[in-house]
Amino acid sequence: MLKPLFSCLCLLTVLPACDASDPVIATPTPSAAGSVSNWPCWMGPNYDGISIEANWSEEWPAAGLEVAWTGQLGIGFSSISIADGRLFSMGHVDGEEFVYCLDAATGKTLWTHRYACELVDNLYEGGPGSTPTIDGDLVYTLGKQGQLFCFRAANGEIVWQKDLQVDLEIPMPEWGFNSSARVVDDAVVFEAGRVVSYHKLTGEKNWQSEPHRAGYGSVARFAGERSGLLATLDCDAVRVTDATDGSEIASFPWKSPFGTNSTTPILAGDKVFISTGYQVGCGMFQLQEDGLDLIYENRSMRNHFNNCILYDGFLYGIDGNSNLGRVVHLVCMNLETGEVAWRERGFGCGSLMIADGKLVILADDGRLVLAEANPEEYRQLASSPFLEGRCWTVPVLAGGHIYGRNAAGKIVCARLPAKPSTNPDGA
Repeated sequence: MLKPLFSCLCLLTVLPACDASDPVIATPTPSAAGSVSNWPCWMGPNYDGISIEANWSEEWPAAGLEVAWTGQLGIGFSSISIADGRLFSMGHVDGEEFVYCLDAATGKTLWTHRYACELVDNLYEGGPGSTPTIDGDLVYTLGKQGQLFCFRAANGEIVWQKDLQVDLEIPMPEWGFNSSARVVDDAVVFEAGRVVSYHKLTGEKNWQSEPHRAGYGSVARFAGERSGLLATLDCDAVRVTDATDGSEIASFPWKSPFGTNSTTPILAGDKVFISTGYQVGCGMFQLQEDGLDLIYENRSMRNHFNNCILYDGFLYGIDGNSNLGRVVHLVCMNLETGEVAWRERGFGCGSLMIADGKLVILADDGRLVLAEANPEEYRQLASSPFLEGRCWTVPVLAGGHIYGRNAAGKIVCARLPAKPSTNPDGA
Protein backbone atom coordinates (compact mmCIF):
# COMPACT_ATOMS: atom_id res chain seq x y z
CA MET A 1 0.00 0.00 0.00
CA LEU A 2 1.40 3.37 -0.98
CA LYS A 3 1.80 5.81 1.88
CA PRO A 4 2.34 9.56 1.35
CA LEU A 5 4.70 12.11 2.58
CA PHE A 6 3.25 13.12 2.45
CA SER A 7 9.05 23.50 -25.54
CA CYS A 8 9.86 26.61 -25.29
CA LEU A 9 13.28 26.78 -26.98
CA CYS A 10 15.06 23.79 -28.39
CA LEU A 11 18.43 24.89 -26.96
CA LEU A 12 18.85 24.57 -23.19
CA THR A 13 21.40 26.99 -21.77
CA VAL A 14 22.91 26.95 -18.28
CA LEU A 15 22.42 30.48 -17.03
CA PRO A 16 25.32 32.62 -15.80
CA ALA A 17 24.07 32.70 -12.21
CA CYS A 18 24.50 28.92 -11.96
CA ASP A 19 27.72 27.03 -11.51
CA ALA A 20 28.34 23.78 -13.34
CA SER A 21 26.60 21.66 -10.72
CA ASP A 22 23.49 23.79 -10.19
CA PRO A 23 20.49 21.80 -11.47
CA VAL A 24 18.22 24.65 -12.59
CA ILE A 25 18.11 25.14 -16.35
CA ALA A 26 15.50 27.63 -17.54
CA THR A 27 14.26 27.83 -21.12
CA PRO A 28 12.41 31.15 -21.41
CA THR A 29 10.44 32.43 -24.37
CA PRO A 30 11.57 35.83 -25.73
CA SER A 31 8.72 37.72 -24.03
CA ALA A 32 9.46 36.16 -20.61
CA ALA A 33 6.68 36.24 -18.02
CA GLY A 34 6.02 39.93 -17.49
CA SER A 35 5.15 41.40 -14.10
CA VAL A 36 4.48 39.03 -11.20
CA SER A 37 2.30 39.59 -8.13
CA ASN A 38 3.00 38.09 -4.72
CA TRP A 39 2.21 34.62 -3.38
CA PRO A 40 4.68 34.67 -0.48
CA CYS A 41 4.05 31.33 1.19
CA TRP A 42 2.26 28.01 1.04
CA MET A 43 -1.48 28.70 0.51
CA GLY A 44 -0.81 32.34 -0.36
CA PRO A 45 -0.84 35.70 1.41
CA ASN A 46 -3.94 34.91 3.47
CA TYR A 47 -3.00 31.26 4.05
CA ASP A 48 -6.29 30.18 2.45
CA GLY A 49 -5.30 29.03 -1.05
CA ILE A 50 -7.31 31.83 -2.67
CA SER A 51 -6.10 34.48 -5.11
CA ILE A 52 -8.23 37.51 -5.98
CA GLU A 53 -6.20 38.13 -9.12
CA ALA A 54 -8.72 38.65 -11.91
CA ASN A 55 -6.86 40.12 -14.88
CA TRP A 56 -6.76 36.82 -16.77
CA SER A 57 -9.22 35.06 -19.04
CA GLU A 58 -10.87 31.66 -18.76
CA GLU A 59 -10.76 31.43 -22.57
CA TRP A 60 -7.69 29.23 -22.88
CA PRO A 61 -6.18 28.38 -26.28
CA ALA A 62 -7.36 25.06 -27.71
CA ALA A 63 -3.76 23.95 -28.08
CA GLY A 64 -3.02 24.73 -24.43
CA LEU A 65 -1.47 27.56 -22.47
CA GLU A 66 1.70 29.20 -23.75
CA VAL A 67 4.79 28.17 -21.78
CA ALA A 68 6.88 31.14 -20.63
CA TRP A 69 9.75 29.09 -19.22
CA THR A 70 10.67 25.73 -17.73
CA GLY A 71 13.41 24.58 -15.38
CA GLN A 72 14.62 21.77 -13.13
CA LEU A 73 14.59 21.82 -9.33
CA GLY A 74 15.37 18.24 -8.39
CA ILE A 75 13.15 15.69 -6.65
CA GLY A 76 10.56 16.97 -4.20
CA PHE A 77 7.11 18.30 -3.44
CA SER A 78 7.95 21.80 -2.21
CA SER A 79 5.53 24.29 -3.76
CA ILE A 80 6.32 27.78 -5.02
CA SER A 81 6.46 31.15 -3.24
CA ILE A 82 6.76 34.47 -5.05
CA ALA A 83 7.42 38.02 -3.85
CA ASP A 84 9.11 41.07 -5.36
CA GLY A 85 9.77 39.21 -8.60
CA ARG A 86 11.64 36.38 -6.86
CA LEU A 87 10.44 32.77 -6.90
CA PHE A 88 11.49 30.30 -4.20
CA SER A 89 11.24 26.51 -4.07
CA MET A 90 13.27 23.46 -3.02
CA GLY A 91 14.49 20.17 -4.45
CA HIS A 92 16.84 17.23 -3.94
CA VAL A 93 19.74 16.38 -6.26
CA ASP A 94 22.29 13.61 -5.66
CA GLY A 95 22.36 13.62 -1.87
CA GLU A 96 21.94 17.36 -1.46
CA GLU A 97 18.92 19.53 -0.85
CA PHE A 98 18.72 22.85 -2.69
CA VAL A 99 16.93 26.09 -1.85
CA TYR A 100 16.35 28.06 -5.06
CA CYS A 101 15.75 31.72 -5.69
CA LEU A 102 14.75 32.30 -9.32
CA ASP A 103 13.63 35.28 -11.34
CA ALA A 104 9.89 34.63 -11.49
CA ALA A 105 9.61 36.27 -14.92
CA THR A 106 12.37 34.34 -16.68
CA GLY A 107 13.30 31.35 -14.51
CA LYS A 108 16.87 32.58 -14.26
CA THR A 109 18.69 31.41 -11.14
CA LEU A 110 19.46 34.31 -8.79
CA TRP A 111 20.98 32.25 -5.98
CA THR A 112 20.97 28.77 -4.47
CA HIS A 113 21.89 27.21 -1.16
CA ARG A 114 22.71 23.53 -0.79
CA TYR A 115 23.39 21.13 2.05
CA ALA A 116 23.73 17.37 2.51
CA CYS A 117 20.37 15.71 3.12
CA GLU A 118 18.73 12.31 2.85
CA LEU A 119 16.12 11.82 0.15
CA VAL A 120 13.72 10.01 2.56
CA ASP A 121 12.04 8.21 -0.35
CA ASN A 122 9.79 6.02 1.77
CA LEU A 123 7.33 4.50 -0.77
CA TYR A 124 7.37 7.66 -2.89
CA GLU A 125 9.97 9.88 -4.58
CA GLY A 126 10.91 11.77 -1.41
CA GLY A 127 12.66 15.13 -1.33
CA PRO A 128 11.61 18.33 0.44
CA GLY A 129 7.91 18.86 1.12
CA SER A 130 8.07 22.20 2.90
CA THR A 131 7.42 25.42 0.94
CA PRO A 132 9.58 28.52 1.53
CA THR A 133 7.91 31.38 3.41
CA ILE A 134 8.82 34.95 2.43
CA ASP A 135 8.40 37.68 5.04
CA GLY A 136 9.68 41.10 4.00
CA ASP A 137 13.35 40.76 3.08
CA LEU A 138 13.69 37.33 4.72
CA VAL A 139 12.78 33.83 3.57
CA TYR A 140 12.40 30.74 5.78
CA THR A 141 12.94 27.15 4.62
CA LEU A 142 12.78 23.75 6.34
CA GLY A 143 14.70 20.75 5.03
CA LYS A 144 13.66 17.12 5.09
CA GLN A 145 15.90 16.32 8.06
CA GLY A 146 14.99 19.46 10.01
CA GLN A 147 17.49 21.95 8.56
CA LEU A 148 15.82 25.28 9.32
CA PHE A 149 17.21 28.39 7.62
CA CYS A 150 16.42 32.08 7.63
CA PHE A 151 17.95 33.72 4.52
CA ARG A 152 18.08 37.21 3.14
CA ALA A 153 15.77 36.93 0.17
CA ALA A 154 17.87 39.15 -2.06
CA ASN A 155 21.16 37.26 -1.91
CA GLY A 156 20.80 34.04 0.12
CA GLU A 157 22.89 35.24 3.08
CA ILE A 158 22.13 33.07 6.12
CA VAL A 159 20.70 35.16 8.95
CA TRP A 160 20.23 32.24 11.35
CA GLN A 161 19.79 28.47 11.22
CA LYS A 162 18.72 25.54 13.40
CA ASP A 163 18.81 21.76 13.35
CA LEU A 164 15.35 20.82 14.62
CA GLN A 165 16.31 17.28 15.59
CA VAL A 166 18.96 18.69 17.92
CA ASP A 167 17.18 21.85 19.02
CA LEU A 168 13.88 20.13 19.82
CA GLU A 169 15.41 16.84 21.00
CA ILE A 170 13.19 14.82 18.70
CA PRO A 171 13.82 12.13 16.09
CA MET A 172 13.20 12.73 12.41
CA PRO A 173 9.58 11.87 11.57
CA GLU A 174 9.03 8.81 9.38
CA TRP A 175 8.33 11.00 6.33
CA GLY A 176 10.75 13.75 7.28
CA PHE A 177 9.95 17.34 8.28
CA ASN A 178 7.39 18.98 6.00
CA SER A 179 5.87 21.93 7.84
CA SER A 180 6.07 25.31 6.12
CA ALA A 181 6.88 28.31 8.32
CA ARG A 182 3.90 30.31 9.60
CA VAL A 183 4.70 33.91 10.46
CA VAL A 184 2.87 35.01 13.61
CA ASP A 185 3.73 38.62 14.44
CA ASP A 186 7.45 38.56 15.39
CA ALA A 187 7.68 34.77 15.34
CA VAL A 188 7.89 31.88 12.90
CA VAL A 189 6.05 28.78 14.05
CA PHE A 190 6.26 25.14 12.94
CA GLU A 191 4.56 21.80 13.59
CA ALA A 192 7.57 19.50 13.88
CA GLY A 193 7.04 16.83 16.52
CA ARG A 194 6.54 19.76 18.86
CA VAL A 195 4.84 23.03 18.05
CA VAL A 196 7.74 25.47 18.22
CA SER A 197 8.08 29.24 17.97
CA TYR A 198 11.28 31.15 17.08
CA HIS A 199 11.87 34.89 16.95
CA LYS A 200 11.79 35.53 13.23
CA LEU A 201 14.75 37.94 13.20
CA THR A 202 17.17 36.23 15.59
CA GLY A 203 16.15 32.56 15.72
CA GLU A 204 15.90 32.71 19.51
CA LYS A 205 13.43 30.08 20.67
CA ASN A 206 10.33 31.60 22.23
CA TRP A 207 8.77 28.33 23.37
CA GLN A 208 8.16 24.71 22.46
CA SER A 209 5.30 22.38 23.26
CA GLU A 210 5.51 18.91 24.73
CA PRO A 211 6.55 16.29 22.15
CA HIS A 212 4.09 14.30 20.05
CA ARG A 213 4.12 12.28 16.84
CA ALA A 214 4.81 14.86 14.15
CA GLY A 215 2.19 15.80 11.61
CA TYR A 216 3.08 16.86 8.08
CA GLY A 217 0.96 19.97 7.71
CA SER A 218 1.59 23.51 8.93
CA VAL A 219 0.32 25.84 11.64
CA ALA A 220 -2.97 27.73 11.26
CA ARG A 221 -3.82 30.93 13.14
CA PHE A 222 -7.24 31.95 14.37
CA ALA A 223 -8.51 35.38 13.33
CA GLY A 224 -9.96 38.36 15.22
CA GLU A 225 -10.27 38.10 18.99
CA ARG A 226 -8.78 34.59 18.86
CA SER A 227 -5.67 35.65 16.92
CA GLY A 228 -3.49 34.68 19.85
CA LEU A 229 -4.38 31.02 19.27
CA LEU A 230 -2.88 28.50 16.85
CA ALA A 231 -4.27 25.22 15.49
CA THR A 232 -2.25 22.20 14.37
CA LEU A 233 -2.87 18.61 13.34
CA ASP A 234 -0.23 16.05 14.28
CA CYS A 235 -0.38 12.27 14.17
CA ASP A 236 -1.87 12.05 17.65
CA ALA A 237 -4.39 14.89 17.84
CA VAL A 238 -5.74 18.21 16.63
CA ARG A 239 -4.52 20.90 19.04
CA VAL A 240 -5.10 24.52 19.91
CA THR A 241 -2.04 26.29 21.34
CA ASP A 242 -1.50 29.71 22.91
CA ALA A 243 0.81 31.63 20.55
CA THR A 244 2.37 33.62 23.38
CA ASP A 245 3.73 30.79 25.52
CA GLY A 246 3.00 27.48 23.77
CA SER A 247 0.57 26.23 26.37
CA GLU A 248 -2.06 23.80 25.11
CA ILE A 249 -5.58 25.24 25.22
CA ALA A 250 -7.43 22.22 23.84
CA SER A 251 -6.90 18.94 22.00
CA PHE A 252 -8.91 16.09 20.51
CA PRO A 253 -7.45 12.69 19.56
CA TRP A 254 -7.19 12.17 15.79
CA LYS A 255 -5.00 9.30 14.60
CA SER A 256 -4.58 7.70 11.20
CA PRO A 257 -3.62 4.04 10.60
CA PHE A 258 -0.12 4.83 9.32
CA GLY A 259 0.65 8.05 11.16
CA THR A 260 0.13 10.16 8.05
CA ASN A 261 -1.90 13.18 9.13
CA SER A 262 -0.64 15.60 6.51
CA THR A 263 -3.03 18.53 6.27
CA THR A 264 -3.36 21.90 7.99
CA PRO A 265 -6.50 22.79 9.98
CA ILE A 266 -8.98 25.10 8.24
CA LEU A 267 -10.37 27.75 10.58
CA ALA A 268 -13.68 29.60 10.30
CA GLY A 269 -14.48 31.72 13.35
CA ASP A 270 -14.41 29.33 16.30
CA LYS A 271 -14.72 26.27 14.02
CA VAL A 272 -11.83 23.94 13.18
CA PHE A 273 -11.98 21.55 10.20
CA ILE A 274 -9.48 18.74 9.71
CA SER A 275 -9.19 15.87 7.23
CA THR A 276 -7.10 12.71 6.95
CA GLY A 277 -6.78 9.85 4.44
CA TYR A 278 -6.89 6.07 4.90
CA GLN A 279 -10.62 5.88 5.63
CA VAL A 280 -10.37 8.19 8.63
CA GLY A 281 -12.15 11.13 6.98
CA CYS A 282 -12.89 14.60 8.27
CA GLY A 283 -14.14 16.32 11.39
CA MET A 284 -15.55 19.71 12.30
CA PHE A 285 -14.96 21.06 15.81
CA GLN A 286 -16.06 24.10 17.77
CA LEU A 287 -13.61 25.69 20.16
CA GLN A 288 -15.21 26.09 23.58
CA GLU A 289 -13.81 27.37 26.86
CA ASP A 290 -13.37 23.79 28.06
CA GLY A 291 -12.05 22.19 24.88
CA LEU A 292 -12.91 21.16 21.33
CA ASP A 293 -16.43 19.86 20.74
CA LEU A 294 -16.92 17.55 17.76
CA ILE A 295 -19.77 18.85 15.59
CA TYR A 296 -19.59 16.15 12.92
CA GLU A 297 -17.27 13.59 11.39
CA ASN A 298 -17.64 11.63 8.17
CA ARG A 299 -15.72 9.93 5.37
CA SER A 300 -16.93 12.22 2.62
CA MET A 301 -13.69 14.23 2.53
CA ARG A 302 -10.55 12.16 3.13
CA ASN A 303 -7.59 14.37 2.22
CA HIS A 304 -4.55 12.16 1.76
CA PHE A 305 -2.06 15.05 1.78
CA ASN A 306 -3.37 18.13 -0.06
CA ASN A 307 -5.59 20.59 1.76
CA CYS A 308 -9.15 21.51 0.92
CA ILE A 309 -9.89 25.13 0.03
CA LEU A 310 -12.76 26.87 1.82
CA TYR A 311 -14.68 29.26 -0.43
CA ASP A 312 -18.09 30.85 0.26
CA GLY A 313 -18.98 28.25 2.88
CA PHE A 314 -18.01 25.20 0.81
CA LEU A 315 -14.90 23.04 0.88
CA TYR A 316 -13.31 21.93 -2.39
CA GLY A 317 -10.81 19.10 -2.05
CA ILE A 318 -9.57 15.68 -3.09
CA ASP A 319 -11.25 12.72 -1.38
CA GLY A 320 -9.27 9.47 -1.45
CA ASN A 321 -5.81 7.93 -1.36
CA SER A 322 -3.05 8.12 -3.95
CA ASN A 323 -2.94 4.33 -4.32
CA LEU A 324 -6.62 4.28 -5.32
CA GLY A 325 -6.50 6.95 -8.03
CA ARG A 326 -9.37 5.54 -10.08
CA VAL A 327 -11.85 6.01 -7.24
CA VAL A 328 -10.53 9.34 -5.98
CA HIS A 329 -12.89 12.29 -6.40
CA LEU A 330 -12.80 16.05 -6.39
CA VAL A 331 -15.50 16.87 -3.84
CA CYS A 332 -17.50 19.97 -2.97
CA MET A 333 -18.80 19.77 0.60
CA ASN A 334 -20.79 22.13 2.82
CA LEU A 335 -18.53 23.16 5.69
CA GLU A 336 -21.32 23.69 8.21
CA THR A 337 -23.20 20.44 7.62
CA GLY A 338 -20.64 18.05 6.09
CA GLU A 339 -23.08 17.29 3.27
CA VAL A 340 -21.60 16.63 -0.17
CA ALA A 341 -22.79 18.96 -2.94
CA TRP A 342 -21.11 17.08 -5.82
CA ARG A 343 -18.31 14.70 -6.77
CA GLU A 344 -16.18 14.54 -9.92
CA ARG A 345 -13.64 11.89 -10.94
CA GLY A 346 -10.62 12.17 -13.15
CA PHE A 347 -8.00 14.12 -11.18
CA GLY A 348 -6.37 11.43 -9.06
CA CYS A 349 -4.67 12.77 -5.93
CA GLY A 350 -4.11 16.15 -7.50
CA SER A 351 -4.28 19.57 -5.89
CA LEU A 352 -6.07 22.87 -6.32
CA MET A 353 -6.21 26.53 -5.48
CA ILE A 354 -8.94 29.10 -6.20
CA ALA A 355 -8.47 32.26 -8.25
CA ASP A 356 -11.14 34.78 -9.23
CA GLY A 357 -13.87 32.39 -8.12
CA LYS A 358 -12.54 29.49 -10.18
CA LEU A 359 -10.91 26.19 -9.29
CA VAL A 360 -7.37 25.87 -10.65
CA ILE A 361 -6.80 22.11 -10.52
CA LEU A 362 -3.57 20.27 -11.21
CA ALA A 363 -4.45 16.60 -11.79
CA ASP A 364 -1.89 14.10 -10.58
CA ASP A 365 -1.05 13.25 -14.20
CA GLY A 366 -0.09 16.87 -14.96
CA ARG A 367 -3.24 18.17 -16.67
CA LEU A 368 -4.25 21.68 -15.69
CA VAL A 369 -8.01 22.20 -15.41
CA LEU A 370 -10.10 25.31 -14.79
CA ALA A 371 -13.60 24.89 -13.35
CA GLU A 372 -16.24 26.97 -11.60
CA ALA A 373 -16.09 27.16 -7.79
CA ASN A 374 -19.83 26.49 -7.71
CA PRO A 375 -21.62 24.25 -5.18
CA GLU A 376 -24.54 23.71 -7.59
CA GLU A 377 -22.57 21.58 -10.05
CA TYR A 378 -19.15 20.80 -11.42
CA ARG A 379 -18.60 22.77 -14.60
CA GLN A 380 -15.28 22.69 -16.44
CA LEU A 381 -14.27 25.90 -18.18
CA ALA A 382 -10.90 25.04 -19.75
CA SER A 383 -7.99 22.62 -19.68
CA SER A 384 -4.40 22.54 -20.85
CA PRO A 385 -1.39 20.22 -20.96
CA PHE A 386 1.01 21.44 -18.30
CA LEU A 387 3.29 18.81 -16.74
CA GLU A 388 3.93 15.08 -16.83
CA GLY A 389 4.85 12.45 -14.27
CA ARG A 390 3.55 12.52 -10.72
CA CYS A 391 2.04 15.88 -9.77
CA TRP A 392 1.02 16.19 -6.13
CA THR A 393 2.17 19.76 -5.49
CA VAL A 394 -0.34 22.61 -5.50
CA PRO A 395 0.04 25.08 -8.39
CA VAL A 396 0.33 28.85 -7.95
CA LEU A 397 -1.41 31.56 -9.99
CA ALA A 398 0.35 34.92 -9.77
CA GLY A 399 0.94 37.82 -12.11
CA GLY A 400 -1.14 36.38 -14.94
CA HIS A 401 0.86 33.13 -14.93
CA ILE A 402 0.49 29.64 -13.48
CA TYR A 403 3.50 27.97 -11.88
CA GLY A 404 3.75 24.27 -11.09
CA ARG A 405 6.22 21.44 -10.53
CA ASN A 406 6.23 17.66 -10.61
CA ALA A 407 7.83 15.12 -8.29
CA ALA A 408 10.89 14.76 -10.52
CA GLY A 409 11.51 18.51 -10.22
CA LYS A 410 10.39 19.97 -13.53
CA ILE A 411 9.03 23.47 -12.97
CA VAL A 412 6.80 25.21 -15.52
CA CYS A 413 5.59 28.78 -15.84
CA ALA A 414 2.63 29.11 -18.24
CA ARG A 415 1.17 32.40 -19.44
CA LEU A 416 -2.56 32.97 -18.99
CA PRO A 417 -4.48 34.88 -21.68
CA ALA A 418 -5.38 38.40 -20.59
CA LYS A 419 -8.97 39.28 -19.84
CA PRO A 420 -10.49 41.30 -22.71
CA SER A 421 -10.71 45.02 -22.11
CA THR A 422 -14.08 46.36 -20.99
CA ASN A 423 -13.24 49.86 -22.28
CA PRO A 424 -15.53 50.58 -25.28
CA ASP A 425 -12.58 52.23 -27.03
CA GLY A 426 -10.49 49.10 -26.51
CA ALA A 427 -7.84 51.08 -24.61
